[in-house]
Amino acid sequence: MRKFFKPLMAVILLAALSACGGVPTATRSAMPDDTMLGAALPPDVRIESFTVNVPRSLKVNDRNLYYPIGDIVWRGEPRGDRYAQVQAMFESGLRDAAQRVDGPRPVRLDIQVTRFHSLSEKARYTVGGVHDIDFRYRLVDAETGIALGPSKLVNADLNGLGGQAALEAEGRGETQKVRIIAHLSRVIVEELTIPEGHVTAKLGLLQAINDL
Repeated sequence: MRKFFKPLMAVILLAALSACGGVPTATRSAMPDDTMLGAALPPDVRIESFTVNVPRSLKVNDRNLYYPIGDIVWRGEPRGDRYAQVQAMFESGLRDAAQRVDGPRPVRLDIQVTRFHSLSEKARYTVGGVHDIDFRYRLVDAETGIALGPSKLVNADLNGLGGQAALEAEGRGETQKVRIIAHLSRVIVEELTIPEGHVTAKLGLLQAINDL
């Protein structure tokens, strides 16, 4: 019964809302799933290289429901290899972030995506929602190959525009892909430059449902 609770709650909430109207190198051989440990942040680092792993064990859902159940839900690009598309967005965000993280200690940044649940077409063009993005990262000294502490799990949720707001954003060139890449870049910069790291935005009931 529990597995039906989240989509049921999301559909009920979406229906209610609707009624209201409303430059480093990317290393392709990313770390295996079981090497992520679990986070102290060494100060003054520089991203010399990175890896991004989107495990094939994550479940993709391309059904056009208000709240498709799955680990990867992505509709900002034509149908294709969703794992590769998510990986490419993270890599773009990392390349941008690397230009703003310029400490003296060179590191490799390893990222493993654990969830990338964006908006379906139905949600995108009605009430919007939340881009629910989670990943784990670790830093490795580029010279010694030694991990600098354990890995850290980051929640990088972003508000997902819907309806007229989504259409207006598209008209300005602010597609879902553009917004998410820029957001990922900000999150990574905050993680590596601010003592407390990235602080997840409070995005209301839909975010709470995602976290159940």
